Amino acid sequence: MEGAFPLTRSGAWLLQGSMSIETPADVSAIPSEAEVRPSGLASRVLNAGTGSEKPAAADTVTVHYSGWTTDGQLFDSSVQRGQPASFPLNRVIKGWTEGLQLMVEGEKRRFWIPAELAYGNNPAGGRPAGMLVFDVELLGMEKAPEPPKTPEDVAAVPAEADTTSTGLASRILAAGKGGETPVASSIVTVHYSGWTTAGELFDSSVMRGEPARFPLQNVIKGWTEGVQLMALGEKRRFWIPAELAYGDQPQGGAPAGMLVFDVELLDFTTPPPPPEAPEDVAGVPDNAEVRPSGLASRVLTEGTGTKHPEKSSTVTVHYSGWTTDGNLFDSSVVRGEPASFGLFQVIAGWTEGVQLMVKGETRRFWIPGKLAYGDEPQGGAPAGMLVFDVELLSIDK
Repeated sequence: MEGAFPLTRSGAWLLQGSMSIETPADVSAIPSEAEVRPSGLASRVLNAGTGSEKPAAADTVTVHYSGWTTDGQLFDSSVQRGQPASFPLNRVIKGWTEGLQLMVEGEKRRFWIPAELAYGNNPAGGRPAGMLVFDVELLGMEKAPEPPKTPEDVAAVPAEADTTSTGLASRILAAGKGGETPVASSIVTVHYSGWTTAGELFDSSVMRGEPARFPLQNVIKGWTEGVQLMALGEKRRFWIPAELAYGDQPQGGAPAGMLVFDVELLDFTTPPPPPEAPEDVAGVPDNAEVRPSGLASRVLTEGTGTKHPEKSSTVTVHYSGWTTDGNLFDSSVVRGEPASFGLFQVIAGWTEGVQLMVKGETRRFWIPGKLAYGDEPQGGAPAGMLVFDVELLSIDK
């Protein structure tokens, strides 16, 4: 719910594909043969499609894509990860929402997306700035179900709504069946639909036909506060003021001003507290094994298996990662959900290190910058030596 990014994924800092993606020759500027739309979005077809139908803004599309800044820097690629991306078109940056509606299934197109249709010229959170260039192949689409009916009281907070001291207003649409409510650290599963006060539906898990699951502390303030008021099974309407949502002038295509959400709380769990930084996080201890590459590790818990994964293996793990000053920057434990990935898809220190492990083993790794993201990484990735605690849950293939 926080922002509209076409490229997000859990555990993003781990992924570092090995496939080389060639930078387009015309990445630096819009070529003369490109079609430029009134919005400033430019594109040209690289490969014609085989379909005839085009997606609508609420439809869910499946694509392969690669994205560059105009200086030729590749900042994201589903091709490099080896896994297509699926998302509703109205959940991404404006340039994607507009551009993919021009395409048919099987088509591949190059887009030049101006900053105002992407993340702006000074985006936060490590997002790329300025005009962006994407190669997008439309693999498939799924038509959205009929949109939920716009609430009759969407334009303003009604008199019967309860309002908290922060300005968050809500009223119960259907009573819940439990007395316990989530806390900020809970992971919740919900169905929801969201409107602007003009009645425009901008997002809906109901239309996607799939509930949303996320840590409550990772979303906009109005959701973090509001869902903590709800009991299991409850359905509630929220009026979230701009200062508890995305603001009055948000970037990245997020909706502006007060937002109205209908939320149904389907389930919630409370994960364990964040793991504490290891006592030996600051440097490689004497009892660690150091390999020729510079990768260091020591076993925390012996495993029950005998087989080691290979570079081509897909594994499932629980992990937590710290910088050497003890800052926790990523943790599947905190998310309450193990991570699965191919060992060939991750940073070099993980590819090498997890191959030393057996099923059930927990191991601490000290990964030098050259085997992680470097000493001056871009895109918000952590710099220098990183420390990970990794539990190998299974070797999947």
